[in-house]
Amino acid sequence: MKLWTPLFLLLSVVSGVLSTSSTPDKFAKYHSLSRSGPVDLDSSSYEDLISTPRDYYAVVILTATDVRFGCLLCRDFESEWDLIARSWNKGTKPEELKVVFGTLDFDNGKAVFQKLMLQTAPVLLIFPPTIGPLAKVEGDPIRFDFTGPISADQVYSWIGRHLPEGPKPQLVRPINYMRIISAIVILMAVVTAFAVLSPYVLPIVQSRTLWAAISLIAILLFTSGQMFNHIRKVPYVTSDGRGGISYFAGGFQNQFGLETQIVAAIYAVLSFATIVLALKVPRMEDVKGQQLAVVIWATVLFVTYGFLLSVFKAKNGGYPFYLPPF
Repeated sequence: MKLWTPLFLLLSVVSGVLSTSSTPDKFAKYHSLSRSGPVDLDSSSYEDLISTPRDYYAVVILTATDVRFGCLLCRDFESEWDLIARSWNKGTKPEELKVVFGTLDFDNGKAVFQKLMLQTAPVLLIFPPTIGPLAKVEGDPIRFDFTGPISADQVYSWIGRHLPEGPKPQLVRPINYMRIISAIVILMAVVTAFAVLSPYVLPIVQSRTLWAAISLIAILLFTSGQMFNHIRKVPYVTSDGRGGISYFAGGFQNQFGLETQIVAAIYAVLSFATIVLALKVPRMEDVKGQQLAVVIWATVLFVTYGFLLSVFKAKNGGYPFYLPPF
């Protein structure tokens, strides 16, 4: 008995020394495996990483990136998670603040997913240290569930709130040189195209006739009630209750989609007739042809305007004005 007692005490001291020295060795091991990004874990290495005692934070994301699982959110966040780990590992931080970032994919950690009874992915877990100056009394993991698309900045901020106060590395996104080069190439192509085509394009762009036509079309669309249709989501046509189609809605506060197109066409004919009478007919050199054109276009103007008044009367029976033949 006297021989076994000192041996037992010696073994206890050695085991205590080994247990306290295993945690720094474990952190160094996983930190060396990170290669500036998150550590790829399996069920065994995951259990080893979060095992106690530990004097570091273990931040692990449980995900399912394989296309078989249909987790689009997992695949979209994969690059954001790599960015978080790289920013932390490459940034400047206090020596006592030890953090290991890891990734456990479902293919490599089915046992862990079953143990945690996870039904969705991805899930982010933070395991605080159990020993050392930053140790937490409870030591339970802190969980973050993804409810939709989220950026690295939001997750990085959430992680920072659960770490001790003090300076932390900034999230640094790498410069997208391809986007810059593409923007420069596109800009140069636009400038080159403008320089080459400007002799042909500028006369068209500066044409008063073109801008007058565009303005007239816009005026016709808006005065005929197109914006009203988009706001109210009016029907195109409706039944008149007798097996036919009702083209015009009763009342001045209602209209149909086809009604708007008919009114726009009427306004277009009236505008065109007015423009011809004001601009084209006076320039005609043939006197008899000019007189005939005046009679024709004045008749078109009179008849079309009479039809417009009949449309107003169809919408509201109390409308008092009309023109023959309607």
